[in-house]
Amino acid sequence: MITDLKLLAEHPSPSLLFFVDEIKHNIDTCLSWVGNQPERLRMHVKTHKCPEVVKIQLAKGLTKHKAATIAEAEMLAMCGAPDVFIAYPMVGPNLKRLANLIRKYAGTKFSVSVDHPEAAAMLGNTMTKEGLTLEVLLDLDMGFKRTGFPVEAAALDLYRTLASTKGIKAVGFQTYDGHNQLEHHADRLAELDRVWSQIMEMRATLEKSGIAVPKIISGGTPTFILYSKLNVPGLECSPGTLTLHDFGYGNRYTELKPFKYGAGLLTRVISKQGANGITVDLGYKAVSGDQPPGKRCIFPYNPEFEFVGHSEEHLMLKHPNPEKFNLGDSILAVPVHICPTSALHRHAIAIANNQVIGKWEIVGRDRDLGC
Repeated sequence: MITDLKLLAEHPSPSLLFFVDEIKHNIDTCLSWVGNQPERLRMHVKTHKCPEVVKIQLAKGLTKHKAATIAEAEMLAMCGAPDVFIAYPMVGPNLKRLANLIRKYAGTKFSVSVDHPEAAAMLGNTMTKEGLTLEVLLDLDMGFKRTGFPVEAAALDLYRTLASTKGIKAVGFQTYDGHNQLEHHADRLAELDRVWSQIMEMRATLEKSGIAVPKIISGGTPTFILYSKLNVPGLECSPGTLTLHDFGYGNRYTELKPFKYGAGLLTRVISKQGANGITVDLGYKAVSGDQPPGKRCIFPYNPEFEFVGHSEEHLMLKHPNPEKFNLGDSILAVPVHICPTSALHRHAIAIANNQVIGKWEIVGRDRDLGC
């Protein structure tokens, strides 16, 4: 992290900060968890949404990426990413947009998730009309109940449908267990084991009948360590948050101690209220409001701050020694949840070796880049 906030004296606040040395460290740490085998890692771009971070990953041999939107996928393709999985149901106008994306970036292999027969039919019809063939993965619901087909016998029939539908090609499963955020490693492992054997049985059943299931894209940040230890052919681990890391996961899971905060927020004192009150310009337009008030960021250099209130443009705090702060003083905050925080900013101030090296645009925050 930056140690001298005076370096940011000419930069406006609130601003998103990217700590480049820490980002590189986090990517290297993720690679070490999969035995330095880049083909086992497919990190989620939604955390940073930034071309410069993608280029760092590509330089380290990470050719596989995951996205949640067509815009994120297009941003990856613009960077030359060769393999992009869109882990999101494609319906409505997104079907045509997807076809445009595939045609525009012929050097990138795209794939998407499917969890319903109607979605398979719509996707197959669109690809056939466009003269294209698209790889798809069956999205299996491991208990999160957001998207995904239940892990049950009927999932075999849906995968067979995917394998036989013109315009699409079934290439595996997606198993995202976003619900599995149990604090203790053993509890998380037990929750994974509860359904993982069924998934392996489903794969074996399909392959015995001659239907290939070559890849399985699995997990998120809390379960990354579990999947990284599995010796399963074609398994790709898919953490996201760890590229930048944040306080939310870092504070909950002891396994994540090797990771460093790769992002922060620059804020400033804009008012003093009463005997102990300090107001900074870090409203919930600048830090994600998906966490409870008072638990949306931390102040690593000023842990004495106490929360008072939060509004769109203001964060109200108390401090036992408010006289140490002057109006205009810069303060560093670290978000509890970095992924939606990144989307609130058009660019990040990139810092390396305790020096500002530029502004990195958060391209993937937009919903439409052209396709």
